[in-house]
Amino acid sequence: MAGPSMSLDRLRVLRAFADRGTIAATAAALSMTPSAVSQQLKVLAKEAGVPLLEPDGRRIRLTDAGQALVVRADEVLAAMDRAAAEMAHYRESPRGRVRVALFPSGAALLLPLVLPALADSEIDVVARDEDVPPSAVPPLLADYDIVLTHRDERSGPLAGPRVSTRFLMREPIDVVVPPGHRLARQRAVAPAELAEESWLSVRGGFPVDDVLESIATVTGVQPRIAQRLNDFRAIEALVAAGYGVALMPRFAVTHPEVVVLRLSGVRAARSYDLVTRPHAERRPAVATVLAAFAEAARRITAE
Repeated sequence: MAGPSMSLDRLRVLRAFADRGTIAATAAALSMTPSAVSQQLKVLAKEAGVPLLEPDGRRIRLTDAGQALVVRADEVLAAMDRAAAEMAHYRESPRGRVRVALFPSGAALLLPLVLPALADSEIDVVARDEDVPPSAVPPLLADYDIVLTHRDERSGPLAGPRVSTRFLMREPIDVVVPPGHRLARQRAVAPAELAEESWLSVRGGFPVDDVLESIATVTGVQPRIAQRLNDFRAIEALVAAGYGVALMPRFAVTHPEVVVLRLSGVRAARSYDLVTRPHAERRPAVATVLAAFAEAARRITAE
């Protein structure tokens, strides 16, 4: 039979274990010893009245009951955060620290609009660069309130019981060539015209590489990828120097010595999403930051 109550602190330990995957990583994240983490989880299982962990080879994992409790822990802890935020509302709202993770090109595009918009508020935005595929975003929510991520527009948004995803904006992906390139005088280019090119691309799993794979599907020719760099500044510099052609998000192109061509015959764009825990926007500071991103995106796409 379940105990009369479950400790909020122990629910936080359980959630951290779900996010981190190991006792050692959980202990490091919470500044606890591994034995203390294990003890807290054992006590929580007694409070819950059911096993929360089970062996998985040499490791341990959450039981089905443990996974279900993590979802409820998210709800309970979010409710406590909302309660604290509501009390802050009566003092002076919105206020507090909001931790934001962004991929670098998204940060370069949006932060120069978002941060000034919040400069006179009581919100402390702590931004860090994290460039990971959408599938790797959920673990980041252990450390961040908001994660800005990007995906090929043809793929669906990130979904799951412990995440909430908001579409932010669409950014076309264009072809970038050096000024002396045979296609440089054109305004648009078809996939077939690019079949024999040498490409500069990003790591697999990111939107630009997904579009390159689409070109390969249309042409039937696997692209020759000379370099993979998750840095658009480096990519466009190499294009300008004549080391290949590239696909680049439209708003990321800044180099004065490259030519931008529209890509025809392929849906080529990336979608920006803001990912949070469910109901995170009920905290006034988080809601204000989300609104600042939405307004920045509106201004950018309206130009």
